[in-house]
Amino acid sequence: MVGIAAGTDLISRRIPNALVAAGMTVSFMLHLFVPDAAGIGAWALGALTGFALFLPFYAMRGMAAGDVKLMAAVGAFAGPLLAFKIALAVFLIGGAWALIVIVLKGRGRAALMNLAMLVLPLLMRTAGMETRRNGMPQQSVGRLPYGIAIFLGSAALLGSQHSQWLGKIAG
Repeated sequence: MVGIAAGTDLISRRIPNALVAAGMTVSFMLHLFVPDAAGIGAWALGALTGFALFLPFYAMRGMAAGDVKLMAAVGAFAGPLLAFKIALAVFLIGGAWALIVIVLKGRGRAALMNLAMLVLPLLMRTAGMETRRNGMPQQSVGRLPYGIAIFLGSAALLGSQHSQWLGKIAG
């Protein structure tokens, strides 16, 4: 599911809702009917974890809604703890990728100005100072098909977990 989402995100810059819905349904069925699965609670908490960790970035216009829904589906499969770990891996991969793109495009100054416009009002409000919302001073410095970062983070963490599991069986 995540591989297909990464491919469609790369090609069309969209993650199909039908794909995410299918992932949520399949993960629900796995948690419901597979004897060794963690259960519906893990399904719901995993989906909520994936959704909640990515939602703030959507709210700040740093991520598309499809990315948030895809991470919720990944969390539904993985459960809350693994969803959290996958999200951290995705943030590292996506952040490194974004920095590389910003540097290669020569957009560092614009990126820093945009970051300052996001962070300074938050710091001022935290200090009890009034702020005016002026929006972003620059246009976005670029868009990434973040489904690829979600795929890479998921593959890295799930691959790591399954290699440990296979090692236990073999040894």
